[in-house]
Amino acid sequence: MVSIPKRSRWALLYPICLICLGWLVGGNPAFSRDFHTIQEQGNLRVLYWSGFESYLPRAGFPLEQEKTSVSRFAAAHKLDVEFVAIENFDGLLAALADDKGDVIATNLTVTRTRAATVDFTHPVAYTTEFLVTKRGNDLAKVEQLNDYELAVPKGTSFVNTAKGLKKAYPGMKLRYLESNLSTDQVLDRLVAGEIQLTILDGNTLSAVQTYRDDVQRSFQASGRRAIAWAVQKGNKTLLEKLNQFLVQENLAVNSQPKTAPNNRWDKIKQDKVIRFVMRNNMASYFIWRGELHGFNYEMARHFAAKHDIRYQIIVAPDHEDMLNYLVEDKADIALGFLTPTKARRAMGIAFSRPYHYASELVVARASEQPIQDISELSGRKIYARPSSSYWATVTDLKRKVPGIELIPVAETLETEELIEGVAAKQYDLTIADSHILDLELTWRDDVQSLMSLGEPKEQSWAVNGKHKELLKVANNYIKKQYRGLHYNVTYKKYFKNEHRLLKVRKDYEALKQQGRLSPYDDLVKQYAQQYNFDWRLLVSQMYQESRFDPDAESWAGAQGLFQVMPKTAKELGVENLEQPENGIRAGVAYLDWVRQRAQYMNPKNDEELVWFSLASYNAGAGHVRDAVRLADQKGWQSGVWFDNVEKAMLLLSKREYASKARYGYVRGEEPVKYLRNIRKRYRAYQEVTEL
Repeated sequence: MVSIPKRSRWALLYPICLICLGWLVGGNPAFSRDFHTIQEQGNLRVLYWSGFESYLPRAGFPLEQEKTSVSRFAAAHKLDVEFVAIENFDGLLAALADDKGDVIATNLTVTRTRAATVDFTHPVAYTTEFLVTKRGNDLAKVEQLNDYELAVPKGTSFVNTAKGLKKAYPGMKLRYLESNLSTDQVLDRLVAGEIQLTILDGNTLSAVQTYRDDVQRSFQASGRRAIAWAVQKGNKTLLEKLNQFLVQENLAVNSQPKTAPNNRWDKIKQDKVIRFVMRNNMASYFIWRGELHGFNYEMARHFAAKHDIRYQIIVAPDHEDMLNYLVEDKADIALGFLTPTKARRAMGIAFSRPYHYASELVVARASEQPIQDISELSGRKIYARPSSSYWATVTDLKRKVPGIELIPVAETLETEELIEGVAAKQYDLTIADSHILDLELTWRDDVQSLMSLGEPKEQSWAVNGKHKELLKVANNYIKKQYRGLHYNVTYKKYFKNEHRLLKVRKDYEALKQQGRLSPYDDLVKQYAQQYNFDWRLLVSQMYQESRFDPDAESWAGAQGLFQVMPKTAKELGVENLEQPENGIRAGVAYLDWVRQRAQYMNPKNDEELVWFSLASYNAGAGHVRDAVRLADQKGWQSGVWFDNVEKAMLLLSKREYASKARYGYVRGEEPVKYLRNIRKRYRAYQEVTEL
């Protein structure tokens, strides 16, 4: 006989007691897991909207911080955390009601309709909603709304606002968009003229306007509204614990202490938020394949974690504004390999102890002859940003070599762009830090360093000179971390790993300049057109299969960029799968073959047909048919993959279900992860490229 520990016995009995209590009072309980049950079972299930994940935040909290905050709550109560991605925003509340999660940690606008079905935590923010139009739109009077069509995504708080506007302006037409559209996808439709008018909350709109100027704020559409997390209706114990956490962490907007902080660092600790300003470039902060990267970004994130605070990332519109943001107290710390100069200190900027050293190099075209002395720079034109340390260096150099001409360029230009201008003969010479030029030389051979202008210079973090305590904290952090394990690993990752740098840089530049996603885009587009697929989806699948390695081979013998079995390829008339074109042709042809058969699984629509096809490609059509059948038996939507048939696929790894399936056991976790990874990457590709 097996003895069940007391703790485990209570874990089993407690939910039963709750159910019995619900029956006694008439009907089922409103929720199945209060906080006591969650503690007994040891895990917290967190619902979030997966549509938030693929963009570069330019003014605010990186998206991971909602997860970070709720993870901190779970850790404080010694709970494992399980994140449950919900594809459609309007599916969040339904997923909570269906007991797929315990808390929604994607911020929700509090509305009466929602408050009738869920309980909200203390507000974590307030916002106001605004009508948004294409820039240049002539919506001058609010009465003109009677002549407009307003389009908003289903399931959002904007629907309630839109209905209220409809009552006030009955001539206005309402249109409901798909609920899984990202903000930029909605705005792209607005700019393209497919819709006339939409709604955004003020916080999102402010963030959007930091990187696009083709939309504009119009009339205010709502009053101030609270944003909060949500739990199942009546789950008071969980709600109480979450509220205590939000107050303790100063995440709740009304939980700020009444005592005024003595200095900026005290305020940061009080608010538990620090604001870093940086530029969107390869050295600092960028998005690659749907994830945030950058040396300075990782340092900022590490600093915040070490001090148990959250962090905001602010992307300055140009280099000069990075320091202006500090002076104006719009940011706390500027990160950007900043060299201390007299001019910068005169602005009221203070600099930390060095966290990096770099030589300033004169950059010329590779075809130029080397020079031996600075006097040979006489008669040359050197291009630099006036706010940069390079400008000060060349200004001093001109005293020794009067014939040098120093020419200003726009503050929005990155050093990498100036190097490109030199290579393209747009500029004669420029100046670059040694680590930036090293980064460029991992992928290009058309420029060179003519000479170094003196010894390596200190590069530091920058703060407002008034914030002495903050500067002290920054110095203590750098003293501990500089050349330490985290610093060295991160620095090597971004500046010393030549193979990785070459791959990332080529991908980054191709994506930024040409919308290229892989070395094989042209071939993929050719076969995507032939077989009627979105080429970006195929690239996402190709990366998932082979990481763009044409020589990849699986343990089972699958080969090439799309990991096709040689026997299957031969049946499709393709051999030599290691050749990129053959590997692509075989993969796309095979996906088309399985798509034709997936149609008989009755997917709900063309999009679902794509997911069923990819599942069949990965797991085999027989296993997918078994999963469809099992989903139907379970009462799930048998024509929808995510959160429905995929759940049945997971069950097929259990013998009790596999024994009753025609095609038997399948390791269901593999196709589930396969499709989710492809979808996430595909959405990121959609954000930055065109069809």
